[in-house]
Amino acid sequence: MSTNDTQSTETVDTDHAEPAYGAVLIFDGECPFCSAAATALRQLPEVGVIEWNNDAAQQFLAAQFDDPPFALVLVDGRADRLWIGPATAGELCDRAGIPTLVQDIVADNFERIGDAVRGVAGAKREPANLDGTRSLTAAAGAAYQTLAANARSTHGTGGTPK
Repeated sequence: MSTNDTQSTETVDTDHAEPAYGAVLIFDGECPFCSAAATALRQLPEVGVIEWNNDAAQQFLAAQFDDPPFALVLVDGRADRLWIGPATAGELCDRAGIPTLVQDIVADNFERIGDAVRGVAGAKREPANLDGTRSLTAAAGAAYQTLAANARSTHGTGGTPK
């Protein structure tokens, strides 16, 4: 057996490893529009996505809010910050380099667009009435690494960032 045939026994210390993504979008994976919007993040390889009902997302949201709100949430672990609701849409537009005018239109019409999409998709769950930015709690900051490790890529075809 050559040295190329042996497998490494080295393990990764996940408690101290750098998270796979700098930011993670938590979205409604049951909503076709939300899923399409999450896939549209291909321009942002440093942003991973995870469905709201994923265990890691629920644990993170519980660490931040106690009672996990049903909402679109962007979490930036490096900045120890999150955006929720319409603020998430605005921040994603900003990160994608979309002009400010379009960002404002998206943020201002977020609720109306969401209502229309939920009606067409037949969604039964109402989103939490939350908007803005927040600092991560200590518990949420500690849970971020697991959230990022469970997120998936929308960039290219792989499951990890390039």
